[in-house]
Amino acid sequence: MNARAAITVIGFVQGVGFRWFTHKRATELGLLGYVKNLDNGNVYAEVEGNRETIDQLIELLKSGPRFSKVSDVMVNWKEFQGEFLSFEITH
Repeated sequence: MNARAAITVIGFVQGVGFRWFTHKRATELGLLGYVKNLDNGNVYAEVEGNRETIDQLIELLKSGPRFSKVSDVMVNWKEFQGEFLSFEITH
């Protein structure tokens, strides 16, 4: 079943390749959406695709890239909209 998730990753997640890591993993999983840094030091992603696949991405984000330190991953499930054509890194 298709779903959409707003994901906020909290911790030491900027300046360590976290957006690139998220982009690579989401693309490998066939998910669509975007990831960006937030002014408060967190990373935010809007992701659409199969709910089970989004759950796989969430598990990967809990670890993150090598030099990151994730303290929490907050997920807000939303209604699928089908608006994305790819997965992008935005600003």
